[in-house]
This record gives sequence, C-alpha cells and structure tokens, in this order.
Amino acid sequence: MRIAFLAYRGAMTSGGQGIYLCNLTRELARRGHVIDCFVGPPYPDPMPWARVTPIENQQFWGRSFEKYSGWFLPRPDPFRILAPLNFYEFATTRFGFLPEPFAFSVRGARAVINRLRTGVRYDLVHDVQSISYGLLWLRALGLPVVTTVHHPLSVDRRASLERDRTFMELKGSLTFYPVRTQRRVARRLDGVLTSSQASAEELMRDYRVPSERIHLVWNGVELPPLGGPRARPAREELLFVGRCGDPNKGLEVLLDALARLPERVRLRILDIYPYETTLARQIRDLRLGDRIAFDGKVSRSELEEAYRRAAVLVVPSLFEGFGLPAIEGLAVGTPVVAARAGALTEVLRVAGAGRLVPRRDPLALAQAIAEVLTNWQAEHEAARKARGNIEAAFSWEQVAARTDAVYQTVARSS
Repeated sequence: MRIAFLAYRGAMTSGGQGIYLCNLTRELARRGHVIDCFVGPPYPDPMPWARVTPIENQQFWGRSFEKYSGWFLPRPDPFRILAPLNFYEFATTRFGFLPEPFAFSVRGARAVINRLRTGVRYDLVHDVQSISYGLLWLRALGLPVVTTVHHPLSVDRRASLERDRTFMELKGSLTFYPVRTQRRVARRLDGVLTSSQASAEELMRDYRVPSERIHLVWNGVELPPLGGPRARPAREELLFVGRCGDPNKGLEVLLDALARLPERVRLRILDIYPYETTLARQIRDLRLGDRIAFDGKVSRSELEEAYRRAAVLVVPSLFEGFGLPAIEGLAVGTPVVAARAGALTEVLRVAGAGRLVPRRDPLALAQAIAEVLTNWQAEHEAARKARGNIEAAFSWEQVAARTDAVYQTVARSS
C-alpha cells in the first residue's frame, strides 16, 4: 500500500508523536509499504525509508513564552504573519488556544491534495493525533483515513481542571484543549488506533467513537540489549521520566511520597525545573530541594543509561494511555512502581512485572518504594524475566503487524 502519514510534530525529541512516527513508518516500510510523511516542526532526522515533506508552522504557541520583543513575527519575512493560517495561529494563541492541530490538518491536507494532483495515489491516510477538520477534506475525496489516539485530550482536560484553583486557570484549561473538534472528527474517520483498552474505553465514552472502529494495537518500545544481571545500585536513586507540567503525570504525589522516605533516597527527574509553579512551592515546603536533581531532556542513549542506573523507576500518573517509561524501565531490568491508573494496570500485567499502588496515594507509593528498595535483587530479577513478554507484545515489529492488519480491514470496508 502507499500510505500518507500526517504528524504535526515530527522530531523524536518532541515527544511521543515523533517517536511513534519514526519507528512505525520504518517497520511498515520493511513490510513493503511505500511511506510518504507530511510533518510539522520540529522536523525529524533523516528517514531514508520514507519520503518526508515538511509542513510550515510558525510555532506561535511555543514562541509565546519568549520574552524578547517581536517574538510573534515570522522569520525572516515578518509580513508572512498576514497569511490566513499564520494569522489564525497567532490570534488564537493570544487567547490561550492550541491552534497547531487544526492549522496543521489544513496545511497537511492541502499538501496531500497537491501530491494527488501530480498523479500519486494513496491507498490510505494515517494521521498521528491531530484529529482535526483537514482530515475530513481527504475523506471527502474518497481516501480512507485513520488516526492514532494514545488517549483522548478529554483526559488531559479533566486532570487540568482538577488542579486549577483560579478563574484564569479554569479558563485556560477550557480553552486550550480542542476536545470538541477532536470528538467531531474522530467519529467520522474510518478507524481509530489506540494503545490500550483504557484509552479505547475513554474514546467510546468521551468521543463517542463506535467500538467497531476502535483498534487496539498497543504501542511500541525501543528495546536496547538487556545486559547481564546487575548488582544493587550503591545510590538509592528514584527516576521520574515525564513532563512536570502535565497534571496527568502525578509528580505531586511522588514528591509527597519522597518526603516520607529516608533522606538517603534521592529523586532524579528528566525535565527542567518547574519555576514559579505549585510544584516548585511544594518542593520548597517539603524541603526536598537537596534531594532532587532536574536533569532536563536527554538523548536516547542517556535515557537508557538513566533507566539502568536507577534503583526504582516510579510512574505515579493519574492516567496513562500506555505508560511507555514503565515498559522501557522493565525492558532493561529496572524495578518499577506505578499507579493503578489508565493503561498501567494492563501493560504491567502483560509484562508480568512491576508493582501497582492506588493512584493519588503518597503513603502507599512510599511504602511500595521502600519495599522494592529492601528486596531490590528479587525485584530486579522479576523485571529481567519480563523481557520476553515485552518483546512479544510491545516490539515495534509486532505493533507494525497489528497496524498493517487494521489497514487491510479498513481498505476492504472502504
């Protein structure tokens, strides 16, 4: 099949979208498919297995945090701000909306249509989480269109609303997430691929997508060499991998748990320090500053080393559509303690390792971490034994095979 992929953020360093795009398209190309990728910035590294078409985006949302004068003007030609989609993105950003998914879907659909005009014919369009109106243009042309939703944005909005304390914070949560748009579009597509049964249930409930159009394909995990058995780490260092600003990640719960653990237990966070936030105040109030290291975003090789070095990987999320760090940690033999939230229960059950505690329960989280540290060697061996289950369920080769099966189903019914 010839497949057009649409992803509004293409680089692997930009998060899950880029990682998913790169690994899935590589495996699909190995299966014989011809892949064209239409991607927004930050753009991916070279992908020799695919034809990559960059899609313009002035990134007004990210640049709105820049402090210097003139941040909003396109570079190098400031008059490009008057182009309709550029001006739309600029204006809606000023009012607190996230304009990227809609603007990208329009630009991406336009690019696909221009490619069709050259004589190229696509068997299917695969969107990666933009889920906006441009996809309906392509479907109106007779192209089968599927999208990947690791979990619906309604989950993020609920978590954000729960944390909000002021009117402006509530307003920000209600305007930022394009839930209504995604709900309308998702119900009209030929298929929705997702990474857990928990996410499938959220899609049926919040987006009202018919169950027969939802396809569970799991998510893929990059699997480095397992290596031999390790000795107990000299430092009792916990590891947290995720965005501090994401309310779903439950970092507040982990900080409360850390305060209940002995002072020798340290926490390493792979994100930047959350200046001028409730998290920063919580760290000060609990006097945890000397026990926490914020090491920012790291490369893939550094991430794998962080997993191996940690005594325990902690995933205290309030919801996860998959829970990638939990599986990546187990895959290299690192014990995992996670909240019983969203897909984490499913993926750890499939893996056959890891400890689960009630979500939002810092006392239970602290107790589980202490038990793992006490029985570290046994927990490490259990994580090592999970590697076979992880390879069978979550390798990119397996995810590509399941995705391929969805393509065939959609193509037959279109």
